Amino acid sequence: MTTGKYLRWKDAEGNEFRPVSLTGTELLNDRTLNKSTGFSYEEREAFQLSGLLPPRVQTFDDQLNRVYDGFKSASTDIEKYLFLRALQDRNETLFYALLSRHIDEMTPIIYTPTVGKACQEFSHRYQKARGLYITEDNVDQMDDLARNFTGKDIKIIVVTDSQGILGLGDQGVGGMGIPIGKLSLYTLGAGIHPAHCLPIALDVGTDNQDLLDDPMYLGVPRKRMRGQEYKDFIQAFVHQVKRNFPKAVLQWEDFSKSNAFDNLSDYEDFIPSFNDDIQGTGSVVLAGILGAVKVKNESLADQNYVVYGAGAGGVGVADQIYAGLLKEGCSHVTARDKIFILDSQGLVFDDRVGLDEYKKRYAKPRHLAEGWQTAEENKVSLTELINHYPVTVLLGTSGIGGAFKQEHVQKMMEYTSRPMIFPLSNPTANCEALPEDIYLWSDGQAIVATGSPFDNVSYNGFDYRVGQGNNVFIFPGVGLAAIVAQTQKITLDMFTMASYALAECVSEEDLAKGCVFPQISELKDVSLHVATKILENIQATDPKSILRGRDIEQELAEHMWEPVYLPYRRV
Repeated sequence: MTTGKYLRWKDAEGNEFRPVSLTGTELLNDRTLNKSTGFSYEEREAFQLSGLLPPRVQTFDDQLNRVYDGFKSASTDIEKYLFLRALQDRNETLFYALLSRHIDEMTPIIYTPTVGKACQEFSHRYQKARGLYITEDNVDQMDDLARNFTGKDIKIIVVTDSQGILGLGDQGVGGMGIPIGKLSLYTLGAGIHPAHCLPIALDVGTDNQDLLDDPMYLGVPRKRMRGQEYKDFIQAFVHQVKRNFPKAVLQWEDFSKSNAFDNLSDYEDFIPSFNDDIQGTGSVVLAGILGAVKVKNESLADQNYVVYGAGAGGVGVADQIYAGLLKEGCSHVTARDKIFILDSQGLVFDDRVGLDEYKKRYAKPRHLAEGWQTAEENKVSLTELINHYPVTVLLGTSGIGGAFKQEHVQKMMEYTSRPMIFPLSNPTANCEALPEDIYLWSDGQAIVATGSPFDNVSYNGFDYRVGQGNNVFIFPGVGLAAIVAQTQKITLDMFTMASYALAECVSEEDLAKGCVFPQISELKDVSLHVATKILENIQATDPKSILRGRDIEQELAEHMWEPVYLPYRRV
């Protein structure tokens, strides 16, 4: 029985209520059940709360106003983050209701960019236990860990080994902030009840010497596990997840680029799982490109794509563009020919010694650059590629702040009147170019989207809303669809479907302003639309699906939780 159905218990008169067995301080300390000052006088009597709370009962609105005042009184973003995390730890219903009311203001606090600093300072600002910490010493004891964990009906797990946290790199055990933040967005965007969510940090050591030298560091004080030892650990972990949380979708998050691809390919057929850095990033970027070609009245096939940064996110972007090109009728060869990837050694060629396996599918033949003038032999930089090839789409996933220059934008203007330029790296300091600079360099003609949130830009009397290519527009809906459909594998096609669904959520008004993503305040509607489109496709194409003959709208409604207080009845 889902939590959604559980919360819809009704008595003989049709009144909704929630059966609760906890009493006294145990009830007050349960973050999924606590109402704090919102417990009614009758509930205080029935659940042995008399005298444990201030006498006056507050309305839900009173509580929301009080905690919002507390949020506003915090003077820095990290203090606001800590305030919200403390609220989440004591009253999750109030926490999510507050986020829902102030989603534009608070999403950048609970996740990017503020969560990066929270991960860096995790050991020094640790507050309260949440989730599971898996180490080499306890990975084989997950049966016991699962029994000790309060949540028994886990539907979604976000796990990290903390090696590739945002653009910050190895953060050791501090990377736990990422799964916590991502799961908050699952609940905020897709209504997945907090009790169904499990954040996990795989503490396999750290190569961050500053952490190892810090006496306050809370993780295992050893160098990072690698090679076969690491592979054996991951195998043990995944098998324990399947054994102890058989209904769960597993989301891999912020692994190093090689481990990200290896873990995904090794286990995507064994357990319903995906990597948001690869597939979520690719999906949201394709959605932005779909919006941009609509603005230009062109097609995906009319563009030539450069992905600057060939890590997990960059190759994931290339994969999803490739899938979009195939969907729109391109051949495999034509689709690959249109996509260029660059890493720290420049344009990726197929004759490079030791080329990573996951880059090979987009590596170019060396003869492509014959006759090109380059500063270094056998190396083609971003500038040199743009100077010699008609690039119309420039996507930044490098984590190198300021990598996109005026000369790049102005050269692209020779190939297209409306270049697409998406500096997508997080956090803000790692953004490849500032939106205001891109508008200036292109005389307001570039179609811009970023990975971090930016304020609107005014140029030549026109206000541009800078769309944020935030994965939060994709992964909650995909995860919700996978849960509802009880899918055994999360496919690339599901993410392609999500891209097109997200593109449908961008209004004509936004497109007229050159903005290719919806506003974050529309998150819940977007997530519902994404999940609906994926489920409709599964229902129509999979004859074995449990969705056959079912009402998708009703199925989704039964899985989506709303942060409101219901009357409690003691059982």
